[in-house]
Amino acid sequence: MNQKNALIVWGGWEGHQPGECAARVEKMLVEEGFAVERENQTGAFADPDLTRFDLIIPIFSMGSIADAESKSLCAAVESGVGLAGFHGGMGDSFRLNTDYQFMTGGQWVAHPGNIISYRVNIVDKSDPITQGIEDFIYESEQYYMHVDPSNHVLATTTFSGDYCFWIKGVRMPVVWKRMHGRGKVFYSSLGHLASEFAVGEMATLLRRGMLWAAREKDGGTPST
Repeated sequence: MNQKNALIVWGGWEGHQPGECAARVEKMLVEEGFAVERENQTGAFADPDLTRFDLIIPIFSMGSIADAESKSLCAAVESGVGLAGFHGGMGDSFRLNTDYQFMTGGQWVAHPGNIISYRVNIVDKSDPITQGIEDFIYESEQYYMHVDPSNHVLATTTFSGDYCFWIKGVRMPVVWKRMHGRGKVFYSSLGHLASEFAVGEMATLLRRGMLWAAREKDGGTPST
């Protein structure tokens, strides 16, 4: 079987420890047999040969992306390259670029209470990404996001209203997958700091999500 190729592009806000998180993700992918390239400039997205990668992982909170870089990245995913990521590294990147948000399926808005304990509920237990994972308590930022209604939601969380009373009872997607053209897209809002990779559920969901998103080497249309 041909080896799959992955690109990690990291940078942006240092509070999310992008360098440390990129190292954790690279280790996961190498363990799964990927050849991995790491870049810390968004210029990597403008690579004219971007489609040589089977999977792209942005770890770039906030920051900005040039129009040509965005168009190149979106075109690669639309052609079949997979996209996967987590927390603000993918869900709060390039706030002014709506094409990017359209592709990822969501955008961060707030995390009421900052670091808190909250429950993650697995809502699709039959999916290979979530299979065998039960609901769990997670200590981190509980992301409130604007999300695409076409997402295939795998896990959710419910806001208590303790920090913002007006969102009491709101059920918010935490993990989802989707198609963007021919490309598979996976996102998890878990993973504020690199230390959270030690949480088994977080790491397993991300690992499985990345494997699911990676393009099939036969070039066929992936199943959803």
